[in-house]
Amino acid sequence: MCGRFAQQRPASELAERFAAEPLVEEPGERFNLAPTDDALVVVQRPDRRAIVAYRWGFIPHWAERASVGAKTFNARAETVATSPMFRDAFRRKRCLVPVDAFYEWRREGKSRQPFAIRRADGDVLALAGLWSGWRDPDSGELRRTFSIVTTQANPAVAAVHDRMPVVLDADRWAAWLDPEPADIGELQALLVPSAGIELDLYPVSRLVNDARNEGAELLRPLGE
Repeated sequence: MCGRFAQQRPASELAERFAAEPLVEEPGERFNLAPTDDALVVVQRPDRRAIVAYRWGFIPHWAERASVGAKTFNARAETVATSPMFRDAFRRKRCLVPVDAFYEWRREGKSRQPFAIRRADGDVLALAGLWSGWRDPDSGELRRTFSIVTTQANPAVAAVHDRMPVVLDADRWAAWLDPEPADIGELQALLVPSAGIELDLYPVSRLVNDARNEGAELLRPLGE
């Protein structure tokens, strides 16, 4: 799974990296983003690629209440094409979630030790995501939300956890973002454990366990 991540880069820098237009105010550095938080995502619109802010926790357009988003912050690659929750978005509403690192936890006895996972070369990680628009029936407010697609862990991440986000290399971004109806088999072929991107994994402070904690110290190696 993927339940926390960090976004340090400003929207302007991400816009340059993803050849997109920043359509959001600069949110500032975030080191402990959790479900229900707003986060930066990359979407493809008919006229342009854009950096926008959507809420983490997928709410399908047919949902009666927003509370469903508390449990849908991840979508499994193995079932995303057939799941009633995600299949429509998988066909037409895909996004990228740019992160500087994501966190996973390894059980050690009765406790869980958090690890930060980031690219060894320091570049941004582009995670496969799905998005949806949902209108609150009470207030009429339109909310745009997203989920991160996960798959089986590659050998590096498997030392910590059996699942990981789908990480897409730059040559796959256009195919994933394309809003036109796509071949389902071709899309599913993208949802595999990352093999070509070298990752660094290291333990970090258990302060990450509390979503109320923030700051650069959360991403520092434990004991540094």
